[in-house]
Amino acid sequence: MSETATAARPLEPDFSAITTEELRAYRDAENRFRASSTARTILGEPDPGAAVHWQQIALPHRDLPVRVYRPAPTEDDEAACRTDLPLVVHVHGGGFVGTAVQCDWTNSHLAAHLPALVVSVEHRLLAPGSPLSDAADDGWDVLDHVVRQAAQWGVDPARTAVFGESCGALISALTAVRAREAGLELKAQVLVNPAVDVTGTMFDHPSIAEYPYSPTLSLPQLRLIQRLAVPPGGDAGAVSPLYADDLSGLAPALVVVPTHDAVADHGRRYAERLRTARTPVRLSEYPGARHAFLTLPGLEPQAAAARAEILQFLRAALAR
Repeated sequence: MSETATAARPLEPDFSAITTEELRAYRDAENRFRASSTARTILGEPDPGAAVHWQQIALPHRDLPVRVYRPAPTEDDEAACRTDLPLVVHVHGGGFVGTAVQCDWTNSHLAAHLPALVVSVEHRLLAPGSPLSDAADDGWDVLDHVVRQAAQWGVDPARTAVFGESCGALISALTAVRAREAGLELKAQVLVNPAVDVTGTMFDHPSIAEYPYSPTLSLPQLRLIQRLAVPPGGDAGAVSPLYADDLSGLAPALVVVPTHDAVADHGRRYAERLRTARTPVRLSEYPGARHAFLTLPGLEPQAAAARAEILQFLRAALAR
């Protein structure tokens, strides 16, 4: 995904009747907008203390783009030259639309001020023939790849965290479970406005009825995400962290919940399940904030506070 100088935002389609061709056209146009300089007034400017670039990594049966954030070199700071930086693997939200560029404001800040190497996964987006399991594999495979090649990436694999937003938080939660099963010890997981249920109960949570429509997430969008996430006959529970059999022994979690969000109760319920499983968890609610607020500092005044909380949480978790 390359950045563009300017781009017009497309009109939102009818998500309840969208065709595959319309979905792809809308996704491409929307992602061009999110990667454009026009969108920076909404999405925020990257931190000048971070160097940002795209990189292709070779994964099993595919190459995948990742957006890499590293402390920028300065005359009086050697962080950019370090070979033992903590690692944060990030997954952007969006489901069937989205790009790592939309998260530059937060990820570049974390890279500069933790400091850390942040690798943001440009995962496969939901579409017919591209189910949620593919995106989940992308999240895990990138983490596994970077940790296995830690010396080449200049990171300390013993200080690793995962971080995701919305559908990306779902992928990060699944990645945390897979890390435990693989014997990879994560130090932290940060889940922001997580949508963690794509089963038949996805819409049974009270917050869905309370906030079914907003400028950042609507019920028709959620229904489309659910339709695309799991092919007919597939196991929705397998990609719904809320219904994971065992949530014990996972990395300590920060669950960030904007209260004016259709999936607010997804985050609350997941935090409850983690707590019941004795996995350390902090549930942090932001009253009045909307879904995806962390990516919208130009519109959402609480984005800066949430970013500061995430920085503080990760700094403590990833300390030597």
